[in-house]
Amino acid sequence: MALTGRTALLAALGTLPVGIWEPSWTGILAVNVPLALACACDFALAAPVRRLGLTRSGDTSARLGETADVTLTVTNTSNRPLRARIRDAWPPSSWQPGTEIAASRHELTVPAGERRRVTTRLRPTRRGDRHADRVTIRSYGPLGLLARQGSHKVPWTVRVLPPFTSRKHLPSKLARLRELDGRTSVLTRGEGTEFDSLREYVPGDDTRSIDWRATARQTTVAVRTWRPERDRHILLILDTGRTSAGRVGDIPRLDASMDAALLLAALASRAGDRVDLLAYDRRVRALVQGRSAGDVLPSLVNAMTRLEPELLETDARGLTSTALRTAPRRSLIVLLTTLDAAPIEEGLLPVLSRLTQRHTVLVASVSDPHIARMAAARGNTEAVYEAAAAAQAQAERHRTAEQLTRHGVTVVDATPNDLPPALADAYLALKAAGRL
Repeated sequence: MALTGRTALLAALGTLPVGIWEPSWTGILAVNVPLALACACDFALAAPVRRLGLTRSGDTSARLGETADVTLTVTNTSNRPLRARIRDAWPPSSWQPGTEIAASRHELTVPAGERRRVTTRLRPTRRGDRHADRVTIRSYGPLGLLARQGSHKVPWTVRVLPPFTSRKHLPSKLARLRELDGRTSVLTRGEGTEFDSLREYVPGDDTRSIDWRATARQTTVAVRTWRPERDRHILLILDTGRTSAGRVGDIPRLDASMDAALLLAALASRAGDRVDLLAYDRRVRALVQGRSAGDVLPSLVNAMTRLEPELLETDARGLTSTALRTAPRRSLIVLLTTLDAAPIEEGLLPVLSRLTQRHTVLVASVSDPHIARMAAARGNTEAVYEAAAAAQAQAERHRTAEQLTRHGVTVVDATPNDLPPALADAYLALKAAGRL
């Protein structure tokens, strides 16, 4: 049997018979003076841990699902070389499950008076701030028999931002916005309320847009074109109550609502509208107001980063009062909440008229794609029962949506992937109809 490392050394000193791999350290040190001296010398030659200098640098933020590299610089101020194993500890949600050990452990050698760097690559699985824990260093002597060990606090924070996966839809929505705004060759005719210009009539134009006075002054029929209104106020409300904690697919409903809100905010700010954010359950969890067009999206992302669902029922009356204080003048209020019957019928509907009297209200909700798959399933008895249950759940959501529609509310109900573009389309439709 071949011997390597510490076992070979111990066998050479005559303390171990070949093949014994787990020596009794107490017995060896007690009876074998040469080995005791070797261990003492090895320990003495190990670089001291407390005198090491440690600093951090690297990424301070990353979007959920992306990586963040944090560099740890180890400075050896002693006159002995450092041979070390390092554990850079972070919260468990800083890595994908099963990858923590490989990502947080490092081995390095630092000559006396020099410095070396090791990089810890994080891949967080949750939003919010991730704070570095202690750095544990085990410093070995040249023989590797004994080691010094100690820990250092080296503070660092990585902020994990919402992913904004719906950003891919922004170019197509901006193209539609430019059509509405008249900045392309495709003019939107007869929509909006702000007069833009006159042009010649073509078949298919709305006859209500004909300018008869201008027509009388020329030989052709003149048609008015309209520009969608600008500088309108939009208040995005995130319901952070218990229903936002439910998972649809791989993410909570709250995260899907955030993604839709970010796309709408990016689109509305490009359209010249002012966007504010309110996150509420029984109290205000986040409030963003008065940001410029260039600053609104970073501000919303920062505010959403630390939002988490609260396991309590949302106070609809308090939410309504807070929304009215936040938007004292006519606005588009976009409420991202559930379409479950009980919270709507018992909470929102009794106070909805306070919002609709003054504002245009749009309710957006995340539906579960698994329900749609269940409704379409057939093939055996269990699948038929699941399809019946799914159909009943869908019917209840449709009834709730119809109740809101009868109160003058625009309702958008879509799966997590479809909700952001559907909400953006609803905003553009309201803008084109001159309802903002």
